[in-house]
Amino acid sequence: MEKRKNLLKKRSTVSFQIIIFGFLLLIVLGALVLMLPIASADRSVTPFKDTVFTAVSAVCVTGLVTVDTATHWSIFGQAVILLLIQIGGMGVVTIALAIISLSGKKIGLWQRSTMQESISAPQVGGIIRLTSFIIRTSAVIEGCGAALLMPVFIRDFGVGRGIWYSFFHSISAFCNAGFDLLGIRSSFSSLTSYADNVYVNIVVMVLIIVGGISFMTWDDFKVNKLRFKKFSLQSKIILITSLILITVPAIYFFFFEYGDKPVGLRILYSLFQSVTTRTAGFNTADLAGMNDSGKLIMTVLMLIGGSPGSTAGGMKTTTIAVLFLSALTVFRRRDDVESFRRRIPEEAVRNAGAVLFMYLTLFFAAACAISLIEGLPLITCMFETGSALGTVGLTLGITPQLSIASRVILMFLMFSGRVGGLTLIYAALPSRTDTEAKLPLERISIG
Repeated sequence: MEKRKNLLKKRSTVSFQIIIFGFLLLIVLGALVLMLPIASADRSVTPFKDTVFTAVSAVCVTGLVTVDTATHWSIFGQAVILLLIQIGGMGVVTIALAIISLSGKKIGLWQRSTMQESISAPQVGGIIRLTSFIIRTSAVIEGCGAALLMPVFIRDFGVGRGIWYSFFHSISAFCNAGFDLLGIRSSFSSLTSYADNVYVNIVVMVLIIVGGISFMTWDDFKVNKLRFKKFSLQSKIILITSLILITVPAIYFFFFEYGDKPVGLRILYSLFQSVTTRTAGFNTADLAGMNDSGKLIMTVLMLIGGSPGSTAGGMKTTTIAVLFLSALTVFRRRDDVESFRRRIPEEAVRNAGAVLFMYLTLFFAAACAISLIEGLPLITCMFETGSALGTVGLTLGITPQLSIASRVILMFLMFSGRVGGLTLIYAALPSRTDTEAKLPLERISIG
């Protein structure tokens, strides 16, 4: 039994290493392809420091850029970026497993285990069916999103460019990437030119929300329809937490930001900023003009991010929910962390605490480092590092002006936020193989 347990730990460690290597390989290949003259609009060679930053941002579905996506890159370059977004959003292992499956080759237990770790699936059983479901669902949703955006973009940019823009923004929104091609109107403008367009706002928000909710949750919808009681505990927590994290910040933004807008537009602006902050990276308002309290709330939302097993990054909704439930358990002086009449394992509580500690450490350390290097206000740097670590892509406009050192910090944060902090640690540190003997227990005071 002990040998089997150690074998599973070793296999899990190798799976984590493969996930990290897959993302790194894709980033390097993407950066090299983007250096080709055909990838830039003026047919020049883009410096490696810009291509690698763009590749990291695309693969990690972040959206932070040092050059404007619409004006700097050619159609070929934009297509490469879109491919990196698609693979990064759905997961390198997911795409690889789909290709192996289509080739007719047999998928072994090791590949299934790696896929399980990649999408945070609860078990290995049914992983091939789930992979197929992810591919098909993503294609359908992205296709529907593009079809819905076409009437507006074809009207504004013509048939050819309108169709391309529709697919690009649909995939970017569903993958929570935040890359846009609207810089032809104004560089780094994101969706500000459509800030008052209710139709575009709603389509993009729906794509962001759908992409940021776990694929396992959508599988729950497929199996159980709208019978919420039959959903898994994870799906229930994801849906409730996501709803709270969208509505509560939107209410704050409505009352304390955008006061100069009509009521209808205030609702639209507030909802969009609340939705997009959860790792999507599009914006319809001037973020630099927000209050410091509004920026801080957005930073917290960016760090939380989307849900596990989705296209989104961040600490994840389940992490913050488990920590809240754990605190509630302490306040009520109960022994077990519970939700929806189910107990949550102690391992999940420990993992949530470790993830929070790791994210906060990286977040504050990186913000302080960039502030010292660039001589910028700490709140501005915190917004940028929160955006990178949460793989969001929102910015206060400082990214293109940052030095190489600061860009390296942001790239590391984007990579950590996409593959997951625990994945990096599990891949780097060997698993313990000692016996189950326990050390003497001694209590310490907390609080």
